[in-house]
Amino acid sequence: MAGKKEGRRGLNIAIIHPDLGIGGAERLIVDAAVELSSHGHRVHLFTSHHDPTRCFEETLSGVFPVTVYGSFLPRHLFYRLHAVCAYLRCIFIALCMLVLWPSFDVVLADQVSVVVPLLKMRRLLKVVFYCHFPDMLLAQHSTLLRRVYRKPIDFVEELTTGMADMILVNSKFTAATFARTFKHLDARGVKPAVLYPAVSVEQFEKPHSFKLNFLSINRFERKKNINLAITAFARLNRLKGDLCSEASLTIAGGFDKRLKENTEYLEELKDLAEREGVSAKVEFITSCSTARRNQLLSECLCVLYTPKDEHFGIVPLEAMAAHKPIIACNSGGPVETVKDGITGFLCDPTPEEFSLAMAKLIADPVRAEAMGEDARKHVESSFSTEIFGQRLNQCILDAAKRRKTD
Repeated sequence: MAGKKEGRRGLNIAIIHPDLGIGGAERLIVDAAVELSSHGHRVHLFTSHHDPTRCFEETLSGVFPVTVYGSFLPRHLFYRLHAVCAYLRCIFIALCMLVLWPSFDVVLADQVSVVVPLLKMRRLLKVVFYCHFPDMLLAQHSTLLRRVYRKPIDFVEELTTGMADMILVNSKFTAATFARTFKHLDARGVKPAVLYPAVSVEQFEKPHSFKLNFLSINRFERKKNINLAITAFARLNRLKGDLCSEASLTIAGGFDKRLKENTEYLEELKDLAEREGVSAKVEFITSCSTARRNQLLSECLCVLYTPKDEHFGIVPLEAMAAHKPIIACNSGGPVETVKDGITGFLCDPTPEEFSLAMAKLIADPVRAEAMGEDARKHVESSFSTEIFGQRLNQCILDAAKRRKTD
């Protein structure tokens, strides 16, 4: 509580995020802005895109201002050069912030590190960089042309990341990946601190009833491996038809019609459900509201989380906060958040493994309910927004203290 009391002196904090849509990274940034504001700081969020019809409600509440710069800049050029366009948009945001706004004490820069050296031009400004995952590992290096294109971008990413006064990552898995990927930084002794994302447990009430519904929540992107949920559900129906007469699968998640992959992948998933013979039992919901998402969580039997090697994953926390067990891949961030056999199941990313876990819960709803209660307690004790806010506030205060001693 000492950190919170000190925070009430109030720092001027800017947050830079490339695109304030709906997703795990955006959820973390919104939570960061809300929590830092609650600790008495003056927070201002800058971004290149903010659609009031497709955003988290807190960005419209007035708790902190949101300012958009660079929305006219393209996200891609003929579906190419996404990284370059993202760099240009974030550089434009940073330049506008530096020129048009009074000085800030600390800037929390999210995802795109290229803004760090620009921000450091203001001598007393301290920069905290949140690295969800090294971008060079998310990008494709499949052809010679792409490798040539990515070479300078990858170099700039490591160079500019190392210029931050403090680096935060979202899991121990990402911290280990950071060390293996940014070898020059690791050799210099640059070690990121782990700050787990969080979930607001208060928004989820204890369910009074549930349906035999399996729920998948993820953006409609191929890397999220949502097809695993469909193939596992289809296998469950084939092997346990007697238990599945009333069972259903709901696939909900962030959907942006501006993104070609979103529209293509949605059609691919619908075709897959048709081929697997379960299309009548699978419902697709695109970009549902927070209230609708909470309703879906309240009504489901459990949540399926299908990405492999996900750097963190906010959905498992949301599921457990909603008193629901989670079935996730046994890799990446979920290994640090899901207690296997207690708050859910960690499985190999195969239809066989997932369907076996699903069968255990559909055959014993009482066990599913008990696991859901353990899940809720686990999130309350380790991953609440209050705990996240306290830890982030301390990081910001530590960065500000460096400002005074430099």
